[in-house]
Amino acid sequence: MNDGGRVPAVGLVLGAIVSVQVGAAVATTLFDDLGPTGTVSLRLGFAAIVLVAIWRPAVKGLRGQRARDVALFGIALAGMNTSFYLALDRIPLGIGVTLEFVGPLGVAFAASRRRLDLVWATLAAAGILLLSPAPGGDLDALGCALALLAGVFWAAYIGLSARVGRGFEGGQGLALAMVLAAALLLPAGIVDGGGELLEAELLAVGFGVAMLSSAIPYSLELEALRRLPQGVFGVLMSLEPAVAATVGFIGLDQGLAAREVLAIALVVAASAGALRTAPPPAEA
Repeated sequence: MNDGGRVPAVGLVLGAIVSVQVGAAVATTLFDDLGPTGTVSLRLGFAAIVLVAIWRPAVKGLRGQRARDVALFGIALAGMNTSFYLALDRIPLGIGVTLEFVGPLGVAFAASRRRLDLVWATLAAAGILLLSPAPGGDLDALGCALALLAGVFWAAYIGLSARVGRGFEGGQGLALAMVLAAALLLPAGIVDGGGELLEAELLAVGFGVAMLSSAIPYSLELEALRRLPQGVFGVLMSLEPAVAATVGFIGLDQGLAAREVLAIALVVAASAGALRTAPPPAEA
């Protein structure tokens, strides 16, 4: 089996996952000053500026199905990021990512066509359940609901990202969708962040978050979705909770319980299995 096109695609997905989780950890340091909505607004605004400068998307001729895909993609980006940041203001990063992962996991199940695909998705689901909080705890209910809502938007993002990636050259579609997402969140971001949105130090941190959490990973995922089936992409994204736990351990001094280590092993096995048994990507 020829893995020449698949290995680079998996590297793109893994790079996107690490970038997102590091960016999310850094973003939480802005919540006290800008609030979750102000932080995500700053992040998407910077990401839109950078992506437009890189790809210089053409608005002329944007109509019909292409325009609808960009609009829906922008709404999904705005909804996914806002609900996730609002969740992070109430619950820990690892738990938030675990609950949000219902979106990609749902994509993996929906795209399953063989029994073996279902095995990998089931392994990933088992890992997610092990990382989930125990019932009856003191976890914030609204925070959990917001993380689940982010998962719904994440599932929509995966499908729309694949469509936009096929319909536009390079990252032009992503750049247009990011501009729309930033515009949608600007009013709420100004209300939440206020005058502190103009402070140089906060702007610098916000720019770093934008690169780590939006511009870099979305571009990597967009390219990966051109090379991998959506179902395989969804199962590979099961590494998100494991990476979030690792970032918490290294950067936030959060220890790992034996149950969490087992969960990491399950999602790694699911991702490796999905990669090994996936059909070769189609020729570009």
